[in-house]
Amino acid sequence: MSMRRVLVTGSTGFIGWEVARVLSEEGLRPRLLVRRMHRGMLVSPMDAEPVAGDLLSPSSLRRAVEGMDTVIHLAARASFEAYAYVKPSIVDGSKNLIHAAAEEGVQCFAYASSLLVYGNQKAPIDRSTPAHPISDYGRAKLEAERLLEHKARETRMAFCAVRLPHVYGARDAVFESIRRGRLLVPGLGRNIYAHLHVTDAARVMVGAARQRFEGILPVADDEPATWKTFFQVVKEYYPSFKKLALPGPISAAGAFCLETMAHLRGWQTLQTPAGVRSWNLNLPVKKGLLWEELGLQPLFPTIHQGIPAVLDDCVAYRWLHPLRDHR
Repeated sequence: MSMRRVLVTGSTGFIGWEVARVLSEEGLRPRLLVRRMHRGMLVSPMDAEPVAGDLLSPSSLRRAVEGMDTVIHLAARASFEAYAYVKPSIVDGSKNLIHAAAEEGVQCFAYASSLLVYGNQKAPIDRSTPAHPISDYGRAKLEAERLLEHKARETRMAFCAVRLPHVYGARDAVFESIRRGRLLVPGLGRNIYAHLHVTDAARVMVGAARQRFEGILPVADDEPATWKTFFQVVKEYYPSFKKLALPGPISAAGAFCLETMAHLRGWQTLQTPAGVRSWNLNLPVKKGLLWEELGLQPLFPTIHQGIPAVLDDCVAYRWLHPLRDHR
């Protein structure tokens, strides 16, 4: 059965915006769940159907999924904070959404999960690698995967969870700092990480939903790279960029102070001790995983193609990351 009516959650966020754009350009006119109404301006140029709603409001979710055959779920508190802060949107909100989807008879549910469901991995992650999160964010993502899979199986709904790596693009928090010319990084950057251009992340999510793919798999581009290499490529194309690397213990202490200040002000933050630990993990992914299952190939197979394309985009984009938007 083809994908015709699609609800996208998290459509005003970094990856969700790109998913909504891909669907809109394909002529599917997606329905876009928008929680903070002033951010609706970000999706207003698209041929899409915005709908006001909140993952913690079951009545708004029932309205959002009405008439939909597919849900692509990306909305979450995308930060590395304590479980109490991330659980409401990641776990409770996901539970509310799939219950509403099941009641409406949605046939396919595609979930954007994270590589942070794994611990430190020297060998490339494949389908047999066991999950072992070291952060509360990863723990919440894994919990959400399991409850979504259980509900989908119970209601015979096609379900997939795509465990996304570091996704980069002109609208992400890292390139927001790169545009300003300098970036403070937590660690020496010698650990090997999996990366993926945001357009390819969106293509994988849309492809998995369109093909009614069932299963839980990680995905990345074709060549894992250290953070050191990542920023060397940035500097190759943007010579004025400056990076300052702080040792892990100093970074963790500073992140603790920043997290405390953010919570006192009621803000979300990416600067946390758990974020420092996550940044310094080794998280490579086996080449071709999920791409082969979907019969697709990345448009940007390595950071050597992806980063220059992002810098091209940075010329035109002015972006306010959701975590910076305190209104």
